[in-house]
Amino acid sequence: MNENEHYVLEVAYSLYVKGDKGEEELIEKTSPEHPYSFISGLGFTLDMFEQEILKLQQDDAFSFTIPVGDAYGEYLEEHILELGKEIFMRNGKFDTENIFPGAILPMMNEDGNRLQGIVQEIRENTVIMDFNHPLAGKDLHFKGKIITKRTATDEEIQKLLNFSQGGCCGGKCGGCEGGCGGDCKDKDGECGCGKCK
Repeated sequence: MNENEHYVLEVAYSLYVKGDKGEEELIEKTSPEHPYSFISGLGFTLDMFEQEILKLQQDDAFSFTIPVGDAYGEYLEEHILELGKEIFMRNGKFDTENIFPGAILPMMNEDGNRLQGIVQEIRENTVIMDFNHPLAGKDLHFKGKIITKRTATDEEIQKLLNFSQGGCCGGKCGGCEGGCGGDCKDKDGECGCGKCK
């Protein structure tokens, strides 16, 4: 296997974590008909998950555990924050439609980094948010099968990179189905993403 080669991987798996009583609890499942798909080497999945999958060939079965330190890290109390209710106002009122215990909210920190928080509790003037990953503090046990493993084309890699940067054209073209912005044309005047109207 060439270290610089990128692979298209489609994986059917079941993900288990240990429950409160030590029993394995199924928390996520993909199927051969609807597998988890990614391209290796682009940072779209956990490093150790990718390393384990890349050792295998198409149709191979697998069972491996990613320890908490290589997964989503320990559960940290300092990632639980009390935020003022004014952050969650919409049209001058507290947004009760979207802000409730258990709601998962996309947010941004002061450095502009995107993160997700889970609403734990709503108090009189504040909202308690948990910014730990939902799987923080857990070892992840994956069982499954490799459905597809093949070398990725340059076009597939570029398309995925463009999409991850803001849409089918990386947020640059206006005629896209995703509403990108107008200048994704390549040197021949053709659409670089294939989705422009």
